[in-house]
Amino acid sequence: MNANRTSSLLAANSRTGRRLMLAGGLALGLGLAAPSALAQSAASYPNKPIRLVVPFTPGGSSDILARTIGQKLTEAWGQPVVIENVPGAGGSIGADKVAKSAADGYTLLMGHIGTLAVTPWIYTKLPYDPVKSFAPVAWVANVPNVLVVHPSVPAKTVQELVAYARANPGKINYGSGGNGSAAHIASEYLQLASGTSMVHVPYRGTAPAVSDAVAGQIQLLFTGAPAVMPMVRAGKLRALAVSSLKRLESAPELPTVAETDPKMFKGFEADQWYGLVAPAGTPPEIVAKLNTTINASLASTEVSTRLRSEGAIAMPSTPEAFGKLIVTELERWKPVVSRAGIKPE
Repeated sequence: MNANRTSSLLAANSRTGRRLMLAGGLALGLGLAAPSALAQSAASYPNKPIRLVVPFTPGGSSDILARTIGQKLTEAWGQPVVIENVPGAGGSIGADKVAKSAADGYTLLMGHIGTLAVTPWIYTKLPYDPVKSFAPVAWVANVPNVLVVHPSVPAKTVQELVAYARANPGKINYGSGGNGSAAHIASEYLQLASGTSMVHVPYRGTAPAVSDAVAGQIQLLFTGAPAVMPMVRAGKLRALAVSSLKRLESAPELPTVAETDPKMFKGFEADQWYGLVAPAGTPPEIVAKLNTTINASLASTEVSTRLRSEGAIAMPSTPEAFGKLIVTELERWKPVVSRAGIKPE
């Protein structure tokens, strides 16, 4: 994708997002609860364990963030938050499980860009609707992706990587946490912008992809900072750039992809985002109580410091703001999926 096409794509996505946010009936899934449910909700919730579904295998950014938030909810309410990893089909298996659960606040999903904004354009017959099937609860964090390569790759900058990839089309294998995952879409976006061709190797989760990158079984990975920065610091992977528009506070030496070649990568941004959603129809009082407690956790020195050290950025906000993000991102990534020709596994 040349600079003009990339710029046009970003502008079109921005216009579409604004139209969608201004349109009536955003269908944020907040639902209306019966008076009896509302009466008991905030006062008694929670009075039993909460199940927090992570639609990917342990070890990735979704899992790390879910366990961090789950621990703080447990501390705040004295009720255990049980993390349940349900991987498969780009996160859609776990998402569908939550969508079909009781709308009582005791089953939540750690949603993210892949599950809620990318997968719907890949799997045309998803059993859930990313907007109508869920009640947005809390925007938890943004996680810039970090572009890393195995030390055997003869590239120490993004420009060198592009040159190497162009000279060796189809010889670089890049991993992801699955078809349609955030790592997959970020890598495809990079290829479209740079005119390169690499081979996708999908895994069942981020952790095995990182393991194979360290082992040299794949040469490249473009995934969330929390999952790869420990390997970078240990010298087992080489970091080239980050996907955000600003450099990471925790790794200021890493350039953004956009600044490595302002013409080729003009406006390049491919961050991951994460947030909790509940089944549609969950009482608004429960959603509000969850949101307030999660935002307080994100504002705590302990959590904010931990997130920054992992390369994540806390994003406390309202359920409505998170719902608008989901709608906007759905439209932003639709043309990328289409142009890249991403298909179900």
